[in-house]
Amino acid sequence: MDIAMIVGLIGALAMIIMSMLLGGSLGIFINIPSVLIVFGGSTFVAMSKFTLEQFLGVGKVVGKAFSFSIVKPEDLIGEIVELADGARKGGLLSLEGKETSSDFLSKGIQLLVDGHDPEVVKTLLNKDMKMTSDRHADGAKFFSAMADVGPAMGMIGTLIGLVAMLANMDDPKTIGPAMAVALLTTLYGSFLATVICIPIADKLGVRSKQEETIQKMAIDGLLAIQAGQNPRIIESMLKSYLPSNLRGE
Repeated sequence: MDIAMIVGLIGALAMIIMSMLLGGSLGIFINIPSVLIVFGGSTFVAMSKFTLEQFLGVGKVVGKAFSFSIVKPEDLIGEIVELADGARKGGLLSLEGKETSSDFLSKGIQLLVDGHDPEVVKTLLNKDMKMTSDRHADGAKFFSAMADVGPAMGMIGTLIGLVAMLANMDDPKTIGPAMAVALLTTLYGSFLATVICIPIADKLGVRSKQEETIQKMAIDGLLAIQAGQNPRIIESMLKSYLPSNLRGE
């Protein structure tokens, strides 16, 4: 679980709910028409910007904003060095069936074992990396679109509420509900964008960068193994991806 994401969202919700309770009853901030306009309307508008396949794929990607399992770069370096040692002693065929920390690395090893040309290995792995990055980008773009649309849908709800209020000024009973729709849709639109969608979009961008870095390290390491480079040289090369405090001597 991503502790920062969970604590951040829960903390923000707690502060908002606490301020509502201090200002009165929580029930006065709940309005079903406003919810439908902002949350329902924003989802459908954002959906219209993407293909159905991209929209349905968002559900698979969004989980990575809250829970994401990925090998640490320093652990991957140790794993690749171990593979390089094995290949140096027993050849590339000795790597067949080796258990690894990721499917991406396993796929690369299989390409080496199958004897593909280095350029072919690099092209196939780069293509796989790009497709993964594109899927993550689609998820981030969807929530960015929601963040853009949410406040606008809130403004539409506000206008609807104001029109309803002005059209029924002769009936005082309708003014309160109309004003509630007018104000709460603006609140919901800002909440949707600021508290939910922007953090998720930004976190998905961070996840994409992390996974891309790991995959680039794997590609560089695999190509170096295929070229027969010394494991210590491979280790030194891959450590350039690490922050200086993690590189050691």
